[in-house]
Amino acid sequence: MSQPLKGSALALGTIAVSLATFMNVLDTSIANVSLTAIAGDLGVSPEQGTWVITSFGVANAISLPLTGWLSQRYGQVRLFTASIVLFVLASLACGLAPSLELLILFRVVQGAVAGPMIPLSQALLLSSYPPQKAGTALAMWSITTLVAPVVGPVLGGWITDNIAWPWIFYINIPVGLVAAAATWTIYRERETPTRKLPIDAVGLGLLVLWVGSLQVMLDKGKDLDWFNSPVIVAFALAAALGFALFVAWEITEKHPVVDLKLFKGRNFAMATLALSLGYGAYFGTVVLLPLWLQQDMGYTATLAGMALAPVGLLAIVITPIVGRNLHRMDPRVLASIAFAVFGGVMFMRSGFNTQADLWTIVLPTIIQGAGVACFFIPLVTISLSGLKPQQIPAASGLTNFVRITLGSFGTSISTTLWDHRATLHHAQLAERITAYDPTATQALAGLQARGLSPEQSLGFLDRMVNQQASLLSANDIFYVSALLFLALIGVVWLTHPVHGRAGGAEAAGAH
Repeated sequence: MSQPLKGSALALGTIAVSLATFMNVLDTSIANVSLTAIAGDLGVSPEQGTWVITSFGVANAISLPLTGWLSQRYGQVRLFTASIVLFVLASLACGLAPSLELLILFRVVQGAVAGPMIPLSQALLLSSYPPQKAGTALAMWSITTLVAPVVGPVLGGWITDNIAWPWIFYINIPVGLVAAAATWTIYRERETPTRKLPIDAVGLGLLVLWVGSLQVMLDKGKDLDWFNSPVIVAFALAAALGFALFVAWEITEKHPVVDLKLFKGRNFAMATLALSLGYGAYFGTVVLLPLWLQQDMGYTATLAGMALAPVGLLAIVITPIVGRNLHRMDPRVLASIAFAVFGGVMFMRSGFNTQADLWTIVLPTIIQGAGVACFFIPLVTISLSGLKPQQIPAASGLTNFVRITLGSFGTSISTTLWDHRATLHHAQLAERITAYDPTATQALAGLQARGLSPEQSLGFLDRMVNQQASLLSANDIFYVSALLFLALIGVVWLTHPVHGRAGGAEAAGAH
């Protein structure tokens, strides 16, 4: 087994692995604000353009659980380096794609090869540090995974507005080449043992079926009116049936493509549940907030992204402190602090009104950074506690798979509920605008006194009602999210204590 890295090799290895992770996570969000430009340039509708996002997410979610099998078959270092190189080539192809069909194809390839990068980055970082500094390794990793989604929309909007949309993919090329070269230079002599394992073709097929069906259902449900659409019903049935068959097959398979037996461990199961549900609620509100700012508060895409960016301020400052002191603390306490902060932030946001200024919106975001710093590291630590070194890639891949899937689920639930609750609030508010309501008649009279026609006055009031209904709907979602975060504190305390260790990192650190 390899000894931990030291000095410049440790610093360079950490930077290389973190760069690759940052590039990967950045690509999950950087294209979001560029969809209109992409669709217009390729001559398709914005609705068709959303497949640029969906195709990456589906392929990425499917390939994540394969990390364990692939790393045992080819070795962690070879697989990680190959993933980076293939990701760079796919990024180049995406930028050069002359049609939507080819762009979607290359995004599928990009998402598929990106899958192993996140869990293997965790495994390589843990193997680079001594056990007592494993928390620092996880801190480095978590900073990249938390800052990249915030940077993505801002960077993507700026590139699209000032250069051209293909450059959101081209910027991966120099970053990826540097990361791949540095990774191979540092880690090639530290390759993990390999062994030939049969591929679980049935399990892989069922995985593709249910994950693909679920991801498409979640992504297209809102546009197709959910279960009123036979297409969504068909995808839901395929996802449910595929999932049931997948679980039954994987539990009995000698060489499963996904090791579901990991869920027998209470710490892995409960920490993965808390991490994934928490991430789903977090990511859902991270998507909802800029949508509300742009749709109802008049913010541009770039400005809305900048309103979210301060989450990284406290996160970057506090995360290394948490990492360095993790071995001295009970990770459950830190995770509870994270959920308490998230809950408090959501309660603050549930009190927003249409007169909220930028500081009112940014303040909860700044505070949220403190919760972010205590979120990933302790829960990853708990989930990996007691696992053998060779189990870490599979466990990390499975955890990230569940997390990303529930992140998509959280996004779909948030946006769908936002739309439905806004319709309900609009109906309730509109009921008061009658000829018999003194407030409404006074408002209409005031508008007409300013020169607006009766029709224009009613249109102005309707826009105000729409804005207020959208705000009240967002407030509802923030309030429910706050309750969920507080409930997750109880889930955290269902795990066993992990004192003075970095959750499986002792084994990994000597790997």
